[in-house]
Amino acid sequence: MGTHERDDQARGRGSVPLGGGLTTGEVARRLGVAPTTVRTWDRRYGLGPDVHTGGRHRRWTATDVARLERMCALTSTGIPPAEAARTVLGEATQEAEAVASTAPAGRTAPASPGTPDGVQAPARRPSGAPAPLPSAPARSRAGSGLRLGDVRQECKGIARAALRLDAVALDELLQAAIVEHGLVAAWTEVIMPTLQAVGRKWESSGEKYVEVEHFLSWHVSGALRRGAPPSAADRPGATIVLACVPGENHTLPLEVLAAALAERGLPVRMFGGALPVESLVTAVRRTGPAAVGLWAQSRTTASRPLAQHVAAMEWGVRGARRKPVVLTIGPGWSGRTVTGLPRPTGLAEAVALLESVVSR
Repeated sequence: MGTHERDDQARGRGSVPLGGGLTTGEVARRLGVAPTTVRTWDRRYGLGPDVHTGGRHRRWTATDVARLERMCALTSTGIPPAEAARTVLGEATQEAEAVASTAPAGRTAPASPGTPDGVQAPARRPSGAPAPLPSAPARSRAGSGLRLGDVRQECKGIARAALRLDAVALDELLQAAIVEHGLVAAWTEVIMPTLQAVGRKWESSGEKYVEVEHFLSWHVSGALRRGAPPSAADRPGATIVLACVPGENHTLPLEVLAAALAERGLPVRMFGGALPVESLVTAVRRTGPAAVGLWAQSRTTASRPLAQHVAAMEWGVRGARRKPVVLTIGPGWSGRTVTGLPRPTGLAEAVALLESVVSR
């Protein structure tokens, strides 16, 4: 990621400001594309801001963003970018001509949004670019297709990138969310709502979006691995063991927890999905952990006897034997509470609880 992209992404988000407009990084997050894609569309097809402000950074108005949203909508249907750009520029030209034709004689047509008063910004087309193809005006429809509700703007950008199976943009957007918000907030407020929306789309469309969910989950997992610090060295009595219960293969939430604990310098041993009972018991005996987190996504995999068995395990010399604190984590444990074992309801609570256990 270049210096300009990092500078752009470090800035705020939300609706297009009435004053200065959005930076290129903010526009990219809104659209769910890489900032380099936005710059390429500007340089190659003339889809850049109508008005240039002073300084190194370009600013995009609501009108500029609407053109790019239209570009996204067209390319997502398989139309080649060059053809899509000609259509978008043609629509912009028709709209400008329509506004000019309705202006009273002797008066200048009103300026487009984001332009100085009295200055009519024409549709920009670089030298040598193909002439716009005529096309009927159409409203921008670059939505993600997912019912995301009232969520952060980044969710919509990530959802659009996932639906397009755009690996480059998805990696950049996930990394930007983690850097800007921190791992816990990025997971809770950006990544998880997007994953849930994709899951709902899958369930309601006859498994039409299975590839999107798998694609998004894989890239989230990759972002976690790239962003996590090296594993902390073991400290006697301070290690944390994380594992999915037997038969459970949904590892992503546990990967997030492992990365969040690693951020805090806590020694974590992650064993991933569907760890057999014998292997789990062996791992606990070999590490002598302060805590064990058992993840269950489904109630059919959550096993109270297993959790109780691990919680009763002891090690150490006679008179100073220790037991682990066992956390039952995940929706599978709902309604299957194990007496005496904590059940955190979210990532932040799980991290705080494990930090407390290790500090003791």
